Amino acid sequence: CTVLLLVTAGSLYANVQLSPPKKTTYGPLADEDRIFTNLYGRHDWRLKGALKRGDWYKTKEILLKGVDWILNEVKVSGLRGRGGAGFPTGMKWGFMNKPSDGRPKYLVVNADEGEPGTCKDREILRNDPHKLVEGCLIAGRAMGARAAYIYIRGEFYNESSNLQVAINEAYAAGLIGRNACGSGYDFDVFVMRGAGAYICGEETALIESLEGKQGKLGVFGCPTTVANVETVSVAPAICRRGGSWFLSFGRERNSGTKLFNISGHVNHPCTVEEEMSIPLKDLIERHAGGVRGGWDNLLAVIPGGSSTPLIPKKVCEEVLMDFDGLIQAQTGLGTAALIVMDKSTDIIRAIARLIEFYKHESCGQCTPCREGVDWMNKMMWRFVRGDARPAEIDMIWEISKQIEGHTICALGDGAAWPVQVNSSTVIINLHTNRIIKRIIGELWKQLSGKDLVYSLRFSILNLI
Repeated sequence: CTVLLLVTAGSLYANVQLSPPKKTTYGPLADEDRIFTNLYGRHDWRLKGALKRGDWYKTKEILLKGVDWILNEVKVSGLRGRGGAGFPTGMKWGFMNKPSDGRPKYLVVNADEGEPGTCKDREILRNDPHKLVEGCLIAGRAMGARAAYIYIRGEFYNESSNLQVAINEAYAAGLIGRNACGSGYDFDVFVMRGAGAYICGEETALIESLEGKQGKLGVFGCPTTVANVETVSVAPAICRRGGSWFLSFGRERNSGTKLFNISGHVNHPCTVEEEMSIPLKDLIERHAGGVRGGWDNLLAVIPGGSSTPLIPKKVCEEVLMDFDGLIQAQTGLGTAALIVMDKSTDIIRAIARLIEFYKHESCGQCTPCREGVDWMNKMMWRFVRGDARPAEIDMIWEISKQIEGHTICALGDGAAWPVQVNSSTVIINLHTNRIIKRIIGELWKQLSGKDLVYSLRFSILNLI
């Protein structure tokens, strides 16, 4: 009996010892694990160069394995949308994998990328366009789609040109079109250039479906899925290397590699592919040469493009760059576009400029966005000039909360979030202190040389 207990205990101990240790450090990413191997355009971006880098390798075999196999690999990988929302990609693509009602299905790729500070998709379009074209084919196969429409930003002239050349090369080589890659599957890819407006990635139909409501019509009244450029472009690598390979990077629920933009007050602004969950401080110091003037000169960082709330230096020292880590920090990963601001930044003016952008780009359909963003814009510029009232500091927060979640598309949320900073952080205290100083300074200018009684009455009225 004692021997049996010892053997059993030994077996349990062996099982515990054999289980792999939980990963606690993330990054840097090894070169052999990079998906985007021509991110800086140092190699040939056309078909010949793409084939040398491994694009279109065994694509026919992937297509012939079928819809269920592709969807399963994407689900195993844990891939979440790279456009900002972070919805599980395998689940999203699976919504389209239903018996046909006779209508064709379409994939729409959002290559608009109009958000300030964001430029990751642009690098794919001009330096690695074949990754996107191949990704469209595989994603389209997973959905049973007939064609892909790539909606590209109007200002992206060179990127649009390179992408069209890549599509033409793929057609000429028989990789897309009728009998794509010799698989018996027909699939077309088209480019649609926008007119320069800021278009938000919107998933209204998906949300309506999840809530049991009637879904909105897609392209040409047919079933449609909208996906981000980066999300689609990584699909071939996941299918070739396996979903478990992609899953091995990053934390649970935050797996894979990710493109990060780093701009602002850093020594070397760049776009880099790194492991998800890498610490923000490591990302900036390793790839962007650190903050201008040293880490101690850091004021704040916008971690996910202009539509995400900024975080102060204290939070930046510990936060991990993934969906869950940044949500815990009361901001978001968004497009993973870091905008770094040092202590020389007029942070009130910076936020005012962002709000002005959203005010300009609002289509005006939703009243909270049309009226609320315009109101916030006027208030922020009053803060900049110093002619606002202290009560407006709390008022702008309340206005942003009335905009957030009350608009059809995500532009309203994007406009509201930059002014929303947790009241417990040093940033809001910095905002308040600077705003109050400007208000007092402006009042002092107006009071100089005026009647004392009038001056006191004027100052009291403005401080109410």
